[in-house]
Amino acid sequence: MQSKASAVPEYLASLPDDRRNALESLRKVFAANMDPLFEEGMQYGMIGYFLPHRVYPAGYHCDPRQPLSFAGLASQKNHLSIYLMCLYSESADLKWFSAEWAKSGHKLDMGRCCVRFRRIEDVPLDVVAGLLRRVTAKAYVEHYEANIRSTSSKASAEAKARQPTKKATPAKASSTSKASKSGKPSAKPANAKPSKAKRS
Repeated sequence: MQSKASAVPEYLASLPDDRRNALESLRKVFAANMDPLFEEGMQYGMIGYFLPHRVYPAGYHCDPRQPLSFAGLASQKNHLSIYLMCLYSESADLKWFSAEWAKSGHKLDMGRCCVRFRRIEDVPLDVVAGLLRRVTAKAYVEHYEANIRSTSSKASAEAKARQPTKKATPAKASSTSKASKSGKPSAKPANAKPSKAKRS
């Protein structure tokens, strides 16, 4: 559920007390543990954490006008969400995060990179903090660019595999072959001896 708020305080002010308090608790965890190169602001209608263009000029590859997203906090219709883009692919960070969350005794309700919860008590904040300390801005960019290269290589290979195989075209017949096929005599070779003239 995207908000039209232009600033984080405005977004928080629009939420019920329990949801606002939950997101405020998470904001404190982000502020205390996240690499300082990441910045907080409104992005995609939610509270976003991203690498600004002054740090990563290329921006998001699908829309370079957008800074490179790292994480997000959102109030959805039926739940609250933590978006953790560093967990988008099968990585060591994802394995660590899943294992540590399980150790906490809390149930992990997670999609590709979205952790869903209803109450802040359902979130082991120390696990979130640990993940933020693990993933520096430098490590995140390396992980992101490696995924782009891998995806591009896979797409190129699939596109090449879909291309129809070209049929071999027969070689063009020589002029001598064409002449013999048409029934017309071929030209005499240049070194042929002249025939003797008939006596009258």
